Amino acid sequence: CGITSIADAGAAVDAGADAIGLVFYPGSPRAVTLAQAAQIARAVPPFVTLVALFVDEPAENIRRIVETLPINLIQFHGEEAGEFCGQFQRPWIKALRVQPGIDLVAHCAQYGAARAILLDSWQQGVPGGTGRTFDWDLARARLPLPLVLAGGLVAGNVGAAISLLRPAAVDVSGGVEASPGRKDAGKIKRFIAAVRAADALGNETDYDD
Repeated sequence: CGITSIADAGAAVDAGADAIGLVFYPGSPRAVTLAQAAQIARAVPPFVTLVALFVDEPAENIRRIVETLPINLIQFHGEEAGEFCGQFQRPWIKALRVQPGIDLVAHCAQYGAARAILLDSWQQGVPGGTGRTFDWDLARARLPLPLVLAGGLVAGNVGAAISLLRPAAVDVSGGVEASPGRKDAGKIKRFIAAVRAADALGNETDYDD
């Protein structure tokens, strides 16, 4: 997530990323304009999912962006209601910020039409991209939707996260950056290699069982 240039998109794709995230939240150092996003989108090959991330964006702006770009999936990272998220004729996922006491099962029930729930770290006044992990044990409950795990993931800890939670996907931004908004190709390669290794180990364990 948080791709801001064609070069960074290429590095992610070459390393084996399944999806590229474009941030349309002006408050983020990783935000892109519609023109920047269009250039990046043209460089992304078929079968790599193009994700548009919004934070409490007006519906008309979202509609304009997803109708202009070849967006495959929308990620809502604010306080959007399920009915709002479902109006744009695209598959979507909803981010929840995790803190002690949160009832994740109840929150998932509010977004039953989502393709997945993304769990990120809670921080006051920050909708995401905190660079912090949360207590993964809080996400061990059986959720009614597939899990996408985010929040402070890096090559050194993503294997442990996958082993514990077996998410459908993991989401990384700051953990593979040289600086906010600029990715590091080496960090991307190491992160995806760690994901692949953990996934393969988990598959072997499932097979043995």
